[in-house]
Amino acid sequence: MTIFDARDALNGALESSGHYVAMLGLRAILAWEFFEAGLMKFHGSNWFVHIQQDFPFPFNVVPAEISWGLATYTELIGGVAILLGLATRFFSFSLIILTVVATAAVHWPAEWHSLSELLQGYAITDKGFGNYKLPVIYLAMFLSLLFLGPGRLSVDYVVERLLLGRGDEARVPTPMVQQAGGVSG
Repeated sequence: MTIFDARDALNGALESSGHYVAMLGLRAILAWEFFEAGLMKFHGSNWFVHIQQDFPFPFNVVPAEISWGLATYTELIGGVAILLGLATRFFSFSLIILTVVATAAVHWPAEWHSLSELLQGYAITDKGFGNYKLPVIYLAMFLSLLFLGPGRLSVDYVVERLLLGRGDEARVPTPMVQQAGGVSG
């Protein structure tokens, strides 16, 4: 066995186990963060009344009480669903919308005059320049779940594979050239 054979064997083992483990890690951290945020809202008082005017349209015209309830339960139910891998794409999209609204209303700098000032907001703490680093990280993680799905350790995978009879081969896209009737090679 050469070093290249060992590398190929390791890569194969990592890739096959990655179908089970990789997305579970993303789902677990996102579930924790958003469920925890939902619990804080559930047990806290509605501070949306103070920032409702900062929400982007159409969210700024929704009453603060409704926005608070929607955000709270989207985070709580979405957090559990993301952890389980249940309706993962739906809840990823829902939590992306919630994160974009939160970023616009709370985390984005109120004012910036140059790209360097805007980039100062890519931080965890707000020192007058916003603090949009975590929301951007969450968005990147949610985009992975939205486009790639929850992975094999998920309710979605079990439902699709066992109950609907769809195998992994149904997930492999056909190259655009073949779809158009051209030659692929």
